[in-house]
Amino acid sequence: MQTEDKPLPTAYEPKVFETTLRVRYAETDQMGVVYHSNYVVWFEVGRVEMLRDLGFTYREMERQDGTCLAVVEVRCRFKAPALYDDLILIRTRLRKVRDSLLHFSYEILRHHDRALLAEGESIHLVVGPDFKRMPLPEKYRLTLHAAAGKSGD
Repeated sequence: MQTEDKPLPTAYEPKVFETTLRVRYAETDQMGVVYHSNYVVWFEVGRVEMLRDLGFTYREMERQDGTCLAVVEVRCRFKAPALYDDLILIRTRLRKVRDSLLHFSYEILRHHDRALLAEGESIHLVVGPDFKRMPLPEKYRLTLHAAAGKSGD
């Protein structure tokens, strides 16, 4: 009897967080196509909802722990247009968690046919109210490492 060799997993995959929203008229140009800067706003929607799914919010991080996630880099690659009244799906993944740095990735898809409309990423520096770099508070570290598919060690 022959057995199949299965590759051993080398790392866990980041958990995928999904949220939907409908394209509003105000987000489009005269042709009904979504204006490019709205994708960055949608990335934020994905991040905020991801944190909520993990059991905490940006507001709690800021008010309770004096922790802010400052955007230091954002990229977006456009694949196809989103149009007025499309229902879109935002997929968010946490790629890396470092002592004071978080790296997210995103996919924006049209909900009904799963067509990829845009993909991107953002990098965030953990800062305090004084805008100086600080370590991610321990109470978030394990949860965020798990969401990124890491052990948190």
